[in-house]
Amino acid sequence: MAQWTSAVGAAQLARLLKSQQGGPTGPGTRRPPAYRALADGIRLLVLEGRVPVAARLPAERELALGLSVSRTTVAAAYEALRAEGFLESRRGAGSWTAVPAGNPVPARGLEPLPPEALGSVIDLGCAALPAPEPWLTRAVQGALEELPPYAHTHGDYPAGLPALRAMIADRYTARGIPTMPEQIMVTTGAMGAIDAICHLFGGRGERIAVESPSYANILQLMREAGARLVPVAMAEGLAGWDMDRWRQVLREAAPRIAYVVADFHNPTGALAGEDQRRRLVDAARSAGTVLIADETMSELWLDADVEMPRPVCAFDPAGSTVITVGSASKAFWAGMRIGWVRAAPDVIRSLVAARAYADLGTPVLEQLAVNWLFGTGGWEQAVEMRRAQARQNRDELVSAVRRELPDWEFEVPRGGLTLWVRTGGLSGSRLAEAGERVGVRVPSGPRFGVDGAFEGYVRLPFTVGGAVAEEAAVRLAAAARIVESGGTSGAETPRTFVA
Repeated sequence: MAQWTSAVGAAQLARLLKSQQGGPTGPGTRRPPAYRALADGIRLLVLEGRVPVAARLPAERELALGLSVSRTTVAAAYEALRAEGFLESRRGAGSWTAVPAGNPVPARGLEPLPPEALGSVIDLGCAALPAPEPWLTRAVQGALEELPPYAHTHGDYPAGLPALRAMIADRYTARGIPTMPEQIMVTTGAMGAIDAICHLFGGRGERIAVESPSYANILQLMREAGARLVPVAMAEGLAGWDMDRWRQVLREAAPRIAYVVADFHNPTGALAGEDQRRRLVDAARSAGTVLIADETMSELWLDADVEMPRPVCAFDPAGSTVITVGSASKAFWAGMRIGWVRAAPDVIRSLVAARAYADLGTPVLEQLAVNWLFGTGGWEQAVEMRRAQARQNRDELVSAVRRELPDWEFEVPRGGLTLWVRTGGLSGSRLAEAGERVGVRVPSGPRFGVDGAFEGYVRLPFTVGGAVAEEAAVRLAAAARIVESGGTSGAETPRTFVA
């Protein structure tokens, strides 16, 4: 019986492998044999989760044709991978990816490191900050005081606690977007909200237009739901959306859903202007596309003179096109898994009805805590603390990277939590692997793209500052040296670092 659970075609694997090419080619660069380079490329794809474990690889002859190399090269690469534990084969069943015994199974998203690893590894993978105390503790204490009446009920509120739905609706109304509680559903984080929307509107095989690059975990969520992702390239730098490309994609591909982050885009940090928002909503309406507007970063402006545009839903007064997603996770704390959806009442009813077959509802205590923050003014004070911390981290990380890695290029965003960095021609995938060896965890650019795009980028979040930011930049520079030398500078080992 075959041990593989999925398959990777020759054309897809060739695209992913070719995206890793490029980088320094000077006289001091050591080039491995062709079979070794192929084996290393496949191993990197497995370690990053871009090719799943237990995925059947193409036959040797098929991959050789796809890569325009000899079958001998592919056979030698497969044999090297088998010797290293990254490939298993069986006569009649083919070859499939694996991981060596004792290695953790690669994650396909961006998960935080376990606490026991934080002493020796600096985690730049997860764009999340510690809780803004004392507001977390105060919110939980306030929630406990409000809990007794709810404890006498069944505790299942598929649409969310009525008090919190009303509070969120009032906050939209205060922003100039008249909203009723019937237009709000409380979810388990923004991921839970987007998952529910995709299941309602985007069945298996449906096209979903996404910014390119976009948030890695959402892209993976959509892939695993069976969506066909249609990438739409962002404008250069921090200019936001390229509206000519968006109009073309919406007109020609007619995607059922489009997903956008208009407010301090993850990972680039771009802020879409009002005219861009208006034109995108109009284009989506004309194409019959449901537009998901992710607002999880909308309160994280870091510079005092930033003028925030109106929300995307402000340009859809009929409520027929835009579905807005918000969350407490980025602006307050990732451990507060409270998100929400704002949509037309009939859409909310459909989402609530479907929830009976998913998670039934969101935990009551966390909802009460967020409601306490909204109702007491604690939210505004906590978010201001979050902005101050992110602003300081941003400035210190930018300074450290510019000093240690002067060839790396980026524009400094005026909000959000992420820096999108061009790595001077180095492979982001190889930098991520080398970073693990020297004690810094950084996600490579292809995690934020489709089919291997953005190999020359990494994402750096504003989650560390001060001495930790300095050390992170030093370790990134060490990783860069390993990549530049062809992976031969393995003697550098991480130092234990206590933040």
